[in-house]
Amino acid sequence: MSAEAERDAPAGVDGAAPADPWRRGRWPVVTILSVLLVATVAVSFAVGVTAYPPGTIVEVLLAHLTGRPSTVARVDDVTIWLVRMPRIVAAVLVGGALAAAGAAYQALFRNPMVSPDLLGASGGAGVGAALGILLSWGSAGVQLSAFALGLAAVLVTYTVGTLVGRGTESTLTLVLTGIVVSSLCSALISLTKYVADPDDKLPQITFWLLGGLETVTVRGLLPLLVPVLVGLVPLMVLRWRLNVLAFGDEEAASLGVNPRVVKAFVIVGATLMTAASVSAAGMVGWVGLVVPHAARMLVGPDARRAVPVSALLGAIFLLVVDDLVRTVLTTEVPLGILTALVGAPFFLFLLARGRRAWT
Repeated sequence: MSAEAERDAPAGVDGAAPADPWRRGRWPVVTILSVLLVATVAVSFAVGVTAYPPGTIVEVLLAHLTGRPSTVARVDDVTIWLVRMPRIVAAVLVGGALAAAGAAYQALFRNPMVSPDLLGASGGAGVGAALGILLSWGSAGVQLSAFALGLAAVLVTYTVGTLVGRGTESTLTLVLTGIVVSSLCSALISLTKYVADPDDKLPQITFWLLGGLETVTVRGLLPLLVPVLVGLVPLMVLRWRLNVLAFGDEEAASLGVNPRVVKAFVIVGATLMTAASVSAAGMVGWVGLVVPHAARMLVGPDARRAVPVSALLGAIFLLVVDDLVRTVLTTEVPLGILTALVGAPFFLFLLARGRRAWT
């Protein structure tokens, strides 16, 4: 057992470890973050070009959720339900999904510099979106194309990496293959932009690649919600096995954990969440890289704690950044630009202050 595990599992009366300290001393972190997320969501509904009191917001949400007529003015009802609600829900889902996927990948590959686009999911989704825009497929077609090619890119990475590694599923081989596939996707995106109409399609492709939530609709939430939930379940169920994999594949197998199965489920879950997030919000960077570091500063490197805390922190982070985009800035800056402007200095701060959190 590692020193970190020993600290997290003090001996009980008969020498056995008592209740998981995650249940004893770490739950307040989740409780505090959950309350903070709910408060941030409430504030996000209230702020904007038009500020709304809590009573108006509750009335609109209850009217639509229960199916009864709303007593609020039509323009306010449309603004709250059709404009702000999809954007807020999407920010929570995308931020939480990217952060959880990043935390799982960093634990799986034992590398603090890993992000959710490591195996090419973001690049493949970018190719799909650029192709959909170029062919004028409409918003639904663009989102579906981005999601499908994001999954396809990771499938190619995993298949080629396994074949090149002669079935050993070497982590290094998989990472290198992901870099190659990501570079290929970047080239295809550049080719798509090169042949696109510079007065029409090219600006659309460029703006989509910069990321944003302003195009998310109520109907677009379901294609985002389902893959995120389906992908999050295996990460939450298997997160304790990520700690076992830290000892190496042979040691994990001797402890009763099948490395191939765990890696496959984690990669599939993270890929589903990443592809769905990128297909809905574009290439929003830094969330999956920075937020897991902050989570480990709060609860340590144990994946049982880091993955759920990362999801909560990621949802809060992206929601706050999107609120800044909507309310503080005079013109709406693409979300990917602002996450980079906020995330890069914060990452430098984490590197300076929190190296112990990821060693």
